[in-house]
Amino acid sequence: MQIREAGIEDAAGIHRILQELVAARLRTRPATLDFARDNYITHPDKLWCGVAVDEGGTLLGFQALKLAVEGNEFDVQPGWGVIGTHVSPNAARRGVGAALFAVTREVAQKRGLSKIDASIGADNAVGRAYYDAMGFVTYRTPKGLDCKCYEVV
Repeated sequence: MQIREAGIEDAAGIHRILQELVAARLRTRPATLDFARDNYITHPDKLWCGVAVDEGGTLLGFQALKLAVEGNEFDVQPGWGVIGTHVSPNAARRGVGAALFAVTREVAQKRGLSKIDASIGADNAVGRAYYDAMGFVTYRTPKGLDCKCYEVV
């Protein structure tokens, strides 16, 4: 598996992963091709979007790190990072998320972030368990969300 920065050419693969997650009932948010491109690859607050690819070049998962700005959709403290992790159900439990986070954590350190927020649906047990395993801890629970924080060292 290789971790690299996502490019515009990865939009279709990211879209495919989002669609797989919707089909598996692991995602309820938008999953269009335009959303994949605009929200992860070309978003103005993006600090990093990494993809995990197998030996054949198939995307296994991706992880985006954005800078929380004033008025952000998750009400995260401005200046923190905001993370989103998405792994194909076909690649689950193969270390994809951990490999992505190892690189994302380095990016966060280089960018001088002190904290990273992961706002996970309260009913998303898989997502909550993943972020727990990466060292995130719950710091608030607004309606329908479990918001976890990672202290960047």
